[in-house]
This record gives sequence, C-alpha cells and structure tokens, in this order.
Amino acid sequence: MTVRTLDLRLQNRPGVVAAFLIEAGKEIALVETGPGSTLPALLHEIRALGFEPKNIRHVFVTHIHLDHAGAAGWWARQGATVFVHPQGARHLIDPGKLMSSARKVYGEQLDTLWGEMLPAPEDNVVTLADGESVKIGKVKLTAVNTPGHARHHHAFACEGVCFTGDVAGVRLQGCDYLSVAAAPPQFDHVAYLDSITRLHDAGFDKLYLTHFGEVTDVSRHLSAYAQRIGRVHEKVQELMQQGLSGDALRAAYSQAEHAVALQAGGSEAQWAGYELANPSAMCADGIALYCEKNPP
Repeated sequence: MTVRTLDLRLQNRPGVVAAFLIEAGKEIALVETGPGSTLPALLHEIRALGFEPKNIRHVFVTHIHLDHAGAAGWWARQGATVFVHPQGARHLIDPGKLMSSARKVYGEQLDTLWGEMLPAPEDNVVTLADGESVKIGKVKLTAVNTPGHARHHHAFACEGVCFTGDVAGVRLQGCDYLSVAAAPPQFDHVAYLDSITRLHDAGFDKLYLTHFGEVTDVSRHLSAYAQRIGRVHEKVQELMQQGLSGDALRAAYSQAEHAVALQAGGSEAQWAGYELANPSAMCADGIALYCEKNPP
C-alpha cells in the first residue's frame, strides 16, 4: 500500500487541508474530499499522479464538516461509494441543515471559502460502524469510532497507519504547535481523551492528519495532544470564571493560543495557516459550549 498526500491549497495556501490517495495494487481509494471549493485542486492532484478520478470508486470521510467532506456529494454523483459514520450519513444525503448552520457562521464568505456541498445520492452513501472494514485491493480500511471533536467522527486504520481526520489535532508542517480542533457544537473533553488513548494503544506507525500530512512521532504527538486538550479546556474554564463570554472570550482565547504557537517556534505566517485550518475563535465557542453543559 502506498499513501499519497494531496495538498488541496485552501484559499491558495499550501499545507492547510489534505486529502489522501491510497494505492493498493490496481485499486485506488480516497480518504477525505476537502470542501467543494478545492475540488479542482483535488482533481488536478490526482491526475498529476497519473490517475483518473473516474477510477476512484471508494471514498472515505472522517466526518461531515465542510473541510473534510464538502465535496463528498460530487464524488457520490460520479458513482463512487462514500463511507461515513452512521450519524453523519443523513447530512451527506441532505446537506441543507449543515449548510444553513455554516452560513450563520461564515455569512457571505461561505461560498468563497467552502464552495457548494451537493446532496449525495442515498444509494452511494454507506455507513460503517466501529470496527467495520472495507477491502481495497488486498488491504482493509477499518473504521475506528473516535468522538471528541465530533460525535460522528471516524478515524480509518490500515496496515499500521491511521487517517485521523481531526481527532489527532492540527499540526502544520514545520511547526510543533498543536492546535486543538474544537469547533462547536460537539467538542467533548472526556470523549476526546478516550479517543486519543484508543489511538495511542493501537500502536500505529504513522498518522495522516487532514491538517496536515504525515506524522511519524506517533506516541509523542498523541501524548502532547492529550495534554493540549486538557490545557485548552482548563483555559476556557478559567476565562469563563473571570466573567468573559462572546467576543471577549474569543479574543482572550485566540491571544493565548497565539502565544502558545509562537512559544512552540511558530511564525506569524504559520499562525495564519493555523487560523485558516482551525480558527481559534471558533474553537473557543466549541469549548465554551461544552463547559456550559459540563460545569466544573
């Protein structure tokens, strides 16, 4: 099996959103589709490797957020089978509610940033339960239920590697800063840590992060990310106890994360990439919502 990282160049910026092409003998499969706005870049990357998109018959999405599955409906309409968590399937078949919620967040920027999410034909959407596998050539991709970032989140395991979606965080190339993916409304501190433990115990040789790319120091990465999840949860609790909410909370959290990124050796340019991949203000909202429902 060979894994190719495809850079989707969100907003023309490299190294922010990836999809992954799996070569397994004569068969190829795709993990993550990226948003509709980057579909032309995805198709270009596939063809640049010498493959034709029409030959991709299996597409796996870790969850239904737009940066991971926004183009899933397009692939389903080409006849590919799209595999997804049972709780995410209805949003691929009818993305109206998802897009409506996204428009409330992004407003007029939605179309430019994320593009269109086409409804997927129901017959082309297949759900996978935890532990279920799909055979691609001579290899199997196995769904690993990994809530914490979202309740409908799968990682996909295959031959010692794991495609982690958002559950192993955001770590852009050339920087050790780990940004906790915590967009509302389903961030769950406890479930997140349980999922990290599950990945750690599996002993993977490599992780492939949608944001962004290959990680080989798996144990160190997962241990550090678990610590980061705990710290951002504590930080938002602290800010809320100080009486901060809304824009003030978002600003304080973003300022704190910016400082952490710089302390980890990140540059201002890298911070801008992190903010595109995983906006800190949005993460503040997700963690605050969890804290409101689960007070200390």
